[in-house]
Amino acid sequence: MHTRKLGQGLEVSAIGLGAMGMSMSYGPNPGDRDDMIGVLRYAVERGITFIDTAEVYGPYVNEELVGEAIAPTRDQVAVATKFGWNIVDGRMQGTDSRPEQIRRVADASLARLGVDAIDLFYQHRVDPDVPIEDVAGAVGELVAAGKVKHFGLSEAGAQTIRRAHAVFPVTAVQSEYSLWTRDPEAEVLPTLAELGIGFVPFSPLGKGFFTGTVTPGQTFGAGEIRGTIPRFEAENLAVNQALLDRVTALADAREATPAQVALAWLLAQTPFIAPIPGTRRRERIDENAGAAALRLSADDITELDGLVAALGVAGDRYGEAGMKMVGR
Repeated sequence: MHTRKLGQGLEVSAIGLGAMGMSMSYGPNPGDRDDMIGVLRYAVERGITFIDTAEVYGPYVNEELVGEAIAPTRDQVAVATKFGWNIVDGRMQGTDSRPEQIRRVADASLARLGVDAIDLFYQHRVDPDVPIEDVAGAVGELVAAGKVKHFGLSEAGAQTIRRAHAVFPVTAVQSEYSLWTRDPEAEVLPTLAELGIGFVPFSPLGKGFFTGTVTPGQTFGAGEIRGTIPRFEAENLAVNQALLDRVTALADAREATPAQVALAWLLAQTPFIAPIPGTRRRERIDENAGAAALRLSADDITELDGLVAALGVAGDRYGEAGMKMVGR
């Protein structure tokens, strides 16, 4: 596994691991916590040493899971977590990025993760009630205190990124980006390139769509985030199958999987990208790690770049409320 540099010199594995699904959002949670710790430790053995979590995943239990898993190899791992929600009785009740809340979350996350410093601390969503300058200043104070090493933003718009970076250097921006979610290309990616900020795509496999395991007409049960996303409604999945078919054909020709092609395409976009696919399974860790060695040709990249323009994508990537919280 090769490494990549985000902003401010933070070096991470080219492929990371999003740990959210080990505690929530993708159907029934795994019954064996020890097995999830084993998957996380296996990822580190395979060179995937950039681990992403958040206080709201669970809430709280995902940070505890990640903390226990990385304890034996802490010096090898860059761990990212997030602040920015008001959590009441285990449920998100809007955003809260007041400086005093950021400080409280940092201390609690440090304890749950069992680390001396958080490698990368993201604002999970932009809070319309707190100036981003205040947020950047608060995280800067945590960096000065040695509790945080790097400052990040999630799903922020280009102007917000610029304002935050002017107060305290932003190391990375995390947003959804994949073959079928191209929103960052117009403004965010050029801004990051200009300012020297890294980019961390979450859901780089389209919430499992580009693994080829989601079928037209598939329904999703309770606790499944995909059941709330228009893109995964049956009629939209049927339309979007054409996109997957094209990616699968290219993957077959390269003796790779569709997921590996989707990840390799992301890695080819810019040198400051490090995607964080999520999984609960060792075989997917192997598959994702293998994407770092897949070299797509210039023609492959051109073909993949043009698929969305040629075929389109049916359905938004979030419901109405979720769409209102991105790009602010």
